[in-house]
Amino acid sequence: MSEVRTERIGGTLLITIDRPQARNAVNAAVATQLAAALDELEADPALRAGVLTGAENTFSAGMDLKAALKGESPEIPGRGFGGLTEAELSKPLIAAVEGFAMGGGFELALGCDLIVAAEDAKFGLPEVKRGLIAAGGGVIRLPKRIPHHLAMEFLLTGEPVTGRRAGELGLVNRVTPAGDAAAVALQLAEKLAENAPLALAAVKKIVRAANPATTQREEIKKLMQSQDVREGMTAFAERRAPKWTGE
Repeated sequence: MSEVRTERIGGTLLITIDRPQARNAVNAAVATQLAAALDELEADPALRAGVLTGAENTFSAGMDLKAALKGESPEIPGRGFGGLTEAELSKPLIAAVEGFAMGGGFELALGCDLIVAAEDAKFGLPEVKRGLIAAGGGVIRLPKRIPHHLAMEFLLTGEPVTGRRAGELGLVNRVTPAGDAAAVALQLAEKLAENAPLALAAVKKIVRAANPATTQREEIKKLMQSQDVREGMTAFAERRAPKWTGE
């Protein structure tokens, strides 16, 4: 049985973690299948963005502790927790969060480029309550997303906050009524897909670069030589929508 489902909706790949009996917790199978879904997104030029969500109104409860105790690893070498948190994707990925995004589930969301959350969703990093730390990117990423002391409260107390509060903190891009997160994320993905794929990939590469100024110079040089930049300028002059080729 597949524990990660994919569905193509226009130019967007909807990726759903489907282990509702375990609140979509990540075990070895989920990590392997999620990595494969991300490979599908990356490989197909017709797909411009991805949306990651969870089945039955729960994003993910994080690492499957029962599976871990049996020796299963929820990580993929070189790609991190769930096959996502250390992956270097060129295409935008949006988290659509309903219900719990706890521990590794929160870290999967932090590994995405944008987050859409239901107002009653729950975000938390409770690892310290289990004698662990949020090592799937939480300790590193969260202090870069919100003010230091607020990030430290998450990391040191392990207490969750609602989607509404996450919106107030600037942690999520959109806050929706319960049940609407995936629909709003898909709409946002459509907006991203209107833009040049090479430019989107360049933005992502520069943002994650160790030396962003040098990387930016390299990426601008490549973009200026692309067919898409000429198409973008021509379409603007002709007052029409551009037709991107990704070349």
